[in-house]
Amino acid sequence: MMDFTSQKIAKFIAESLAEDKGSGDHSSLACIPEGKFGAAQMIFKENGIVAGLKLAEQIFHTVDPNLKTVLLKHDGDEIKAGEIILYVSGSVHSILVTERLVLNCIQRLSGIATQTHQAVKLIKGTKAKILDTRKTTPGLRHLEKWAVRVGGGVNHRMGLYDMIMLKDNHIDYAGGIGVAVERTKQYLSKHNLSLKIEVETRNLEEVKQALEQQIVDRIMFDNFSPELMKAAVLLVDGRKQTEASGGITLQNVRKYAETGVDFISIGALTHSVRSIDISLKEIEQMPNP
Repeated sequence: MMDFTSQKIAKFIAESLAEDKGSGDHSSLACIPEGKFGAAQMIFKENGIVAGLKLAEQIFHTVDPNLKTVLLKHDGDEIKAGEIILYVSGSVHSILVTERLVLNCIQRLSGIATQTHQAVKLIKGTKAKILDTRKTTPGLRHLEKWAVRVGGGVNHRMGLYDMIMLKDNHIDYAGGIGVAVERTKQYLSKHNLSLKIEVETRNLEEVKQALEQQIVDRIMFDNFSPELMKAAVLLVDGRKQTEASGGITLQNVRKYAETGVDFISIGALTHSVRSIDISLKEIEQMPNP
């Protein structure tokens, strides 16, 4: 669950509005009389999964508590092109100040949720789960990872602080998998930390080395072909969790899922997602839903 009334969300909204509004919405102030009231509807212009409706409501109410919003859908709903997802009414100046921030958020979050949903559907019937990565927009990670959950995916670690992930650079700088894991074990003990440990591997020999480390929880297969990954999964034989990563797309995700791997991480869910096309348009009055 995401608390859209939290201090973190409030800070995000305040900073985003300040960035956009600056000294004032001079376009609206210049041509629209003060005190003018109106209404608008938000329309999905393509098929997809909606995410960010509750955030939009919070943005509207932050700018102007007197704005009235009616949400016609719920976050996570599958929307068809042309469907209306919300109505808003009140001060026209307030609606126009919020318009771009609301659209930017819903468009991007819905794009993430939609792409995640597509990946989840493609691997249906396998044991694999779709994971996100840390390849997120700075400052938006908590929202983007929430959108992944809305789309049916599972969050990987939130940051550097909540899981040990020994990647190729860590291993090479440390002097090998065995050394890296042993030093990690000592570090966790010294600092009284209880964190799961994942080790990235680049070939079957490194998979064997990772299997020798008792405290390792998950082994990542980095840039393995589906054929090599199937061999790696058989080698692990359920003794550790397994994860596929690197070069995985909607076009090949099913092949990787069919190897028997437990998790499939896809950075593209957040780092190169296409936003959903959504518009906010004036209407004469807000209908009774």
